[in-house]
Amino acid sequence: MHEVNSARTKFDLRRLDFASSVPFFLIHAAAMLALFTSVSPIALAVCLVTYLVRMFGITAGFHRYFAHKSYRTGRVFQFVLAWIGGCAAQKGVLWWAAHHRHHHAHSDTGADVHSPVTGGFWWSHCGWFLCNEFDKTQYRLIPDLLSFPELRFLNRWHGLPPTVMALSLYWLGAALERFAPSLHTNGAQMLIWGFFVSTVAVYHCTFSVNSLAHIFGTRRFETRDHSRNNWWLAIVTMGEGWHNNHHYSPSRERQGIMWWEVDVAHYCICALRRLGLVSHILGTELPRQALAIRQWRAVGDRLQGPTYSTNRSSRDY
Repeated sequence: MHEVNSARTKFDLRRLDFASSVPFFLIHAAAMLALFTSVSPIALAVCLVTYLVRMFGITAGFHRYFAHKSYRTGRVFQFVLAWIGGCAAQKGVLWWAAHHRHHHAHSDTGADVHSPVTGGFWWSHCGWFLCNEFDKTQYRLIPDLLSFPELRFLNRWHGLPPTVMALSLYWLGAALERFAPSLHTNGAQMLIWGFFVSTVAVYHCTFSVNSLAHIFGTRRFETRDHSRNNWWLAIVTMGEGWHNNHHYSPSRERQGIMWWEVDVAHYCICALRRLGLVSHILGTELPRQALAIRQWRAVGDRLQGPTYSTNRSSRDY
């Protein structure tokens, strides 16, 4: 009886939580309004910019910095990364980093929170994100981030950055309508295209790394999971599509290891290093042997990042 109750409890936790998922579905519904409203070149440009900026916040910020600590930065720019990533409305920065570290520790096993191999496409794409089972932040996995009260604040009030962004875009559109009517935009148009359409695009391109990048693509390395490299996914996610490379060496910042593997997030991080905003980028320089794919195993030990485990200290990340 106890086993039956435990199984039922787990099933209930993994059911879609309609109440807490309302904002997610409302954002999609609001994005659909783009089909019934006007559009302008400035609105499309803002849509593209907000997509790229927030994708950078997720890719270079939430993922490569907070989850993997693949480079260093100061406290102020750390907050900027957390805020920009938070504008993507993918819950809190600490929540995101903790669950991603858990994913690497259990990738494509029964304990993985979003594996398409064990849970199917829908579950890995967004089902896990919309249920109750993973609502809580696993603080034990992010001891290196808990000393920053500003990060704890953003994690608790994770709805603040996207709300501020949405209101700002509406006010921008309203201001342009009044002071630059030749641009043919307004508050509602800017809100729909600059925030809602852009947010949905960021959602599903990000989620596709969890789902599609473990099903479709090529495998350069024999990792313990089903991660794959996918060039078109790398394009839309600023480099995250080189997923097999990443799972082979998680702490390495650069994910596109060959010259032709486009990794826009890496290029941006290198530019930020020149500006003095970041430093100590892990795995920037490639050994000469790495230029030949067949020789990657020979240099694997030097490129292999730390293996994630639930009992590792903060310096291992």
